[in-house]
Formats: sequence, C-alpha cells, structure tokens
Amino acid sequence: MGYDPIWFGIVVVKMCEVYLITPPIGLNCYVVAGVRPDIQLQEVFRGIGPFFVADVITLGVFLAWPEVITWLPDLMLANKGG
Repeated sequence: MGYDPIWFGIVVVKMCEVYLITPPIGLNCYVVAGVRPDIQLQEVFRGIGPFFVADVITLGVFLAWPEVITWLPDLMLANKGG
C-alpha cells in the first residue's frame, strides 16, 4: 500500500490523543472535570490549548517527515542483522 505499518500505528495513536482532548468529545477533559469538581469544565477545555497545539505540530512533523518515526526502528533492525 505504500506506507510503513509502524508509521501508520503511531499516527493513529496520535490522532486518538487529539480526539480525546478536543471538544465536543474530549473524554479526558470530562474525566478531569469529574475527578476535580472544583475546576469547571470550561476551564479544563481552555487548559488543553497548549497540548492541542503541541499535538498538531507533532502530527505535522510526522506527516511531513515520516522518517522521524521510523528512524529508531530502522536503526534497530540494521544493527540486528550485523
């Protein structure tokens, strides 16, 4: 199919992370608001802003340069053969 399964798996997991912190689903945010009733849900959603930006930048790097993800596994496989 033209893609590395390791790359695909990492990108899918990263997308799930983004999905779990962004509205309207934001399951992780609802859990935090449920565990800490003194913090309002709106404040929790505002607090995830830097993490969302970091996740989007990370995904951009992974999509622009897929070798960032596969560098270490390729290095390990190269050393295994020797």
